Amino acid sequence: MVELSDEMLLDSYHRAIELQLEHDFIALLLVEIRKRNLHSPVHAVLH
Repeated sequence: MVELSDEMLLDSYHRAIELQLEHDFIALLLVEIRKRNLHSPVHAVLH
């Protein structure tokens, strides 16, 4: 994940949600987003 730019990470996260990919994969992306202190308007999707 470290190799992904912040923009690419956020894009991947949003795309994974759109495509309804595995919850575990989306959760991994979200962990990395939080580590980087990035903000995404779609965080609420993972309740």
